[in-house]
Amino acid sequence: MIPPRRPRNPTLLPQAALAPPALRSRQATGLAVAAAQGRFMLQVCDDCGRTCYPPREACNVCLCANLRWRDVPTGGVVSAQTTVRISMDPYFRPRTPWRVGTVRLDCGPDAVVHLHASLAPGDRTRLTLKLDKAGQGVIFALPPSDTPDMPTDQALRETTCDPRGRRVLVTDGRTPFGQDLARTLIAAGAEVFLGLAAPWHPFPGQDSLPGTPVTLDLTDSRSTEICAAAIAGRVDIIVNNAGDFRPGHPGLDDARLAMETTYLAAARLAKYFLPALQARGGDGPYAACAWVNVLSIAGLVPDPAYPSASAAHAAALAQIQALRPSLRPLKLITAFVGPLDDQWHQALPPPKVSPAQLASAVLTALRNGQEDIAVGDLARHTLALWHDNAAITLRR
Repeated sequence: MIPPRRPRNPTLLPQAALAPPALRSRQATGLAVAAAQGRFMLQVCDDCGRTCYPPREACNVCLCANLRWRDVPTGGVVSAQTTVRISMDPYFRPRTPWRVGTVRLDCGPDAVVHLHASLAPGDRTRLTLKLDKAGQGVIFALPPSDTPDMPTDQALRETTCDPRGRRVLVTDGRTPFGQDLARTLIAAGAEVFLGLAAPWHPFPGQDSLPGTPVTLDLTDSRSTEICAAAIAGRVDIIVNNAGDFRPGHPGLDDARLAMETTYLAAARLAKYFLPALQARGGDGPYAACAWVNVLSIAGLVPDPAYPSASAAHAAALAQIQALRPSLRPLKLITAFVGPLDDQWHQALPPPKVSPAQLASAVLTALRNGQEDIAVGDLARHTLALWHDNAAITLRR
């Protein structure tokens, strides 16, 4: 059971934001990619069909080098378990006891896994890939079906970003999307700060705002710095939904506006907020854990109708990817969205992303610890095509 959140003693140093050992083989990168997408993928031999684990360069049965990453069944049976009570690793020492076990996977191999506290030898289990705080893919064994207390498992909470009991900053509360994000996170047990640029200017929903409003204009460095000085030390998760995506011409003014509201806005968050979050990345069960960015799928696959916005979202995505290794143990979650159901996309036919749809997808990504999600039918379809062959999507 996770202890209740209590004020931290200001005279004591916070627990260091450490990460578990990160040394892996080149082949093991596939585990991290699958975990970021929320898929359970292992290597499967093209010649004999054998599922291989741990990741390797050649099949351990027929020695074929044609191993492909494929989705495999997630079931298994716990063969053995042990509890690590003493560890020499700086990351695991303050987190013991830690349960690990051996599972016989339905698809063939045996695997050493992180074991949920409710499982015992002989139990059926559901396997999932999670990203640890070093950004590496690890196998986690969960109960066959979700239980109310499942997210309170200490080890599982280390690999996810469940907002329960945490403080979240939603950067743009002037839109229905930001307001729905705040309501959904509050319903999930979070305390929410709701950023408002120019709060004196009327906007829809102003009289029934969820959470605690704070003045935050991400196009203004001074406003961002003042807000960070006030609350950055208390924020555990940032959800940046302030990116702009509207039709425009490939002119200088449109390009400047798009970059200011998307790429430079994310850069200001990284400068003024993320150092405080990263410093608290090891702060017990309520450690700062995630930075979520809502970006258009056009940042990955440019849309000819939105040239400036596509470039701005692509620049923001490149920045996030470049920052990811240096910001561990924080998770950098990217929510790729299709056309939003807002005033800028009135002329587009469905399907479009609704505020409730975006809020639900972000909450699910936080609970599962995924770093790459697609929201909406168009974004999912485009991302699947991009994974299959990026050149096809760029030349469509």
